[in-house]
Amino acid sequence: MYAIFIVGTAGSGKTLMAASLAEWFSRQGESAAIVNLDPGALNLPYRPDVDVREYVSVEELMEKYGLGPNGALIMASDLLADQVNKLNEQIADLNAKYVIFDTPGQMELFAFRVGGPYLAKEIQAEHKMVLYLFDGPFCSNPFNYVSNLFLASAVHLRFLFPQVNALTKIDLLDDATVKMILEWSRSPARLREALLTQPGSEISLLTQDLFKALSKLRMDFSTIACSARYFTNFINLNAAIERVFSRGEKEE
Repeated sequence: MYAIFIVGTAGSGKTLMAASLAEWFSRQGESAAIVNLDPGALNLPYRPDVDVREYVSVEELMEKYGLGPNGALIMASDLLADQVNKLNEQIADLNAKYVIFDTPGQMELFAFRVGGPYLAKEIQAEHKMVLYLFDGPFCSNPFNYVSNLFLASAVHLRFLFPQVNALTKIDLLDDATVKMILEWSRSPARLREALLTQPGSEISLLTQDLFKALSKLRMDFSTIACSARYFTNFINLNAAIERVFSRGEKEE
């Protein structure tokens, strides 16, 4: 079983990506299942094969402990770590080749608390990876793009799984903007030029310093532009995922 954890900022399209990726695998004749890891999800565009809302209820936690929505979400996310054995049993019963994990809308609930990395580590799978989503419209500004680079780096350091970066929602961007963002992902020099052209010299200088620090990590920030709504460029996205998993098999 191959585990794919979809991570990204709120609004980057994680839930739609989970649904579309599962449908894509099915169209290719591969078995795929979706695990909803968001205890606060209200409406999902798919029927989850495993749903953590069966284990914890945000509403019940709010009522029992007098918490607000955010506090209940934090508690629910932390409590999920105790349910990993049940999750593994349910996932094993699915007997799916690909299991896609739709993580909470608020990325910090999964990526930057203790429970998320622990749960991901304890999930039983032959190979695991993170699919990190860059919100296309948000990343059209170079400052926003750099901030997302830092988040992508932090996610990698939190999980230490192979990571594929995807630029999402390109159906909302024109071709020139998509090309520009992809150039930033491939060429630090192009990104540096874009930062210099932005107004606000102090912010520009600070961002450049942060970018230099990020460059020292020597991480691969190459990005695949795609649209989960229209399955745009899913062939290349699928190929990148397969390369990650086949590389893991070779290393074994």
